Amino acid sequence: MNTNKKIIIIALSTLAIGLLLGWLIFGGSSSESKMDDEHQHTTEIAGETVWTCSMHPQIRQGEPGDCPICGMDLIPLEDDQNEVLDPMAVSMSPTAMQLADIRTAAVGTMDPVKSVRLNGKVQEDERLVFSQSSHIPGRIEKLMVNFTGEFVRKGQAIAYIYSPDLVTAQEELFEAQKIKDTQPQLFNSAKEKLKNWKLSDSQVEQILKVGTPKEEFAVQADVSGYVTEKMVNLGDYIRKGEAIYEIADLSKVWVLFDVYESDMPWIKKGDKVNFTVASLPGETFEGKITFLDPVIDPKTRVAKARVEVPNKDNQLKPEMFASGTVEATLPKKSNNIVVPKTAVMWTGKRSVVYVKNTTASGVSFMMRDVTLGPGLGDSFIVESGLEEGEEIAVNGTFSIDAAAQLAGKPSMMNPEGGPAMTGHNHGGMDTPASSGQVKKKETKPVSISQKAKEALRPLYTEYLKFKDALTADEFDQAQKTASDLKTTLDKVNMAAFTGESHNAWMSHSSDLKNALQHVQHLKTIAELRTTFQQVSEGMIAMTKAFKPMDQTLYVQFCPMADDNKGANWLSTEEEIRNPYFGESMLTCGEVENILK
Repeated sequence: MNTNKKIIIIALSTLAIGLLLGWLIFGGSSSESKMDDEHQHTTEIAGETVWTCSMHPQIRQGEPGDCPICGMDLIPLEDDQNEVLDPMAVSMSPTAMQLADIRTAAVGTMDPVKSVRLNGKVQEDERLVFSQSSHIPGRIEKLMVNFTGEFVRKGQAIAYIYSPDLVTAQEELFEAQKIKDTQPQLFNSAKEKLKNWKLSDSQVEQILKVGTPKEEFAVQADVSGYVTEKMVNLGDYIRKGEAIYEIADLSKVWVLFDVYESDMPWIKKGDKVNFTVASLPGETFEGKITFLDPVIDPKTRVAKARVEVPNKDNQLKPEMFASGTVEATLPKKSNNIVVPKTAVMWTGKRSVVYVKNTTASGVSFMMRDVTLGPGLGDSFIVESGLEEGEEIAVNGTFSIDAAAQLAGKPSMMNPEGGPAMTGHNHGGMDTPASSGQVKKKETKPVSISQKAKEALRPLYTEYLKFKDALTADEFDQAQKTASDLKTTLDKVNMAAFTGESHNAWMSHSSDLKNALQHVQHLKTIAELRTTFQQVSEGMIAMTKAFKPMDQTLYVQFCPMADDNKGANWLSTEEEIRNPYFGESMLTCGEVENILK
């Protein structure tokens, strides 16, 4: 019995030991295998390809597809964990550069040459314009030249005058002739008196020969040329020395070209100008600049460049429009650094380019401020900020800047870097913030009296002053003129508007008053420009409704104003002078409508 117990105990012990050893051997291996499998799976997940958008790098997906923002195909994100880049630089993969059409070029130097376009008019040579006067007082009996534009030759009789004073002088001559033997001095004095009235010796001798006073005397042309102005009529009484005609010698003419301030560095005395006129297609004229105005016209902001041209066969006629070209060079240093305009992001306050840097880790772009010199048409002179040989982006710069913004790196829109910006503000310019409430008012024509039209016209005077001040970037003047416009609006005589026009005027005046009510409290020119936008919509609507002006008004439009929503304004001139951006984007815009 005891033996059986011992056998059972030994068997159970052996079984227990075997189970323990089996668990230790096989159970541990299974657990380790399981851990290895989990580690391997985790590694595979960590090594999954991440897909992103070249234009919106904040997009991250675990599978290919389309960007949910712009719809572009997603590209694999390159592993740049080991990449060492400047923290201010933005990296771009070759694929992203290709999709964004980014092209680069090395910076080089050249002698800057610019083709400057000039517009002007043909005018008379002021030195060849004469006033034909009468040397005889009296009444005009005959006019041999009765209209302007007629050609006269030197010595030609152009008018006949009856002069009582000259008749008296002839009678004195006849009396002196009778006693010339005894008093020759008196006779000579009588002859000289007639000669003082520009009578020739032959005319005096003819009078003496006839023996009777001549009542009509001819006025002879002193020069040859074209009559440009007729100053008297038949039967008029004129004094000695009074002008009868203005005569211009058109054998040589001036062509006066407008030179804008931005082109002044390029234009100098002696430059050759090739020009054409519309009435003579296929024919090219040339001349040299002989004079530049020392003063710029305060209204047009241009100076006149004078070109003197021989006028063969009178081809060039005063007031003809001329279009010319000057191949100009800067009188400064040569070998200037020149870059394409597409390479520069220009805000009016600062100009930036993106410099390319290629390393073993890849391609990156760094924003750099540059100082621009004069423009060369499709390129800029860079005064400072770049060195010859550096490689810059010449196309796709906006794509690089957008990537920099999204990555929180310094950009044109956000020079300090930081969180990605949204919207568009023209690179920090004083762009008017959109109120979201400026709407074009529906209008219908309403007939108003002449009295009502006269009551409205002072509004346009003050409005245009407001526009001009914003165009010149003058905050104080703009605020003053806006206040003056508000005062003028309050003084409009409402009694001039009756019937249907009264209701229409109350509506339009209410819109203008609402726009101008806080103008004296505004602190920035951007706020004034927002006010101006609202005022302009009211003025345009009122103009369409009442048509109070006798002159042509141009409704002009800037697509970049109001945060790229676009905005209108009124102008009396067709030429664009942008009040929403001033000097920074002076010519941005177009004529949208003409109100007559």
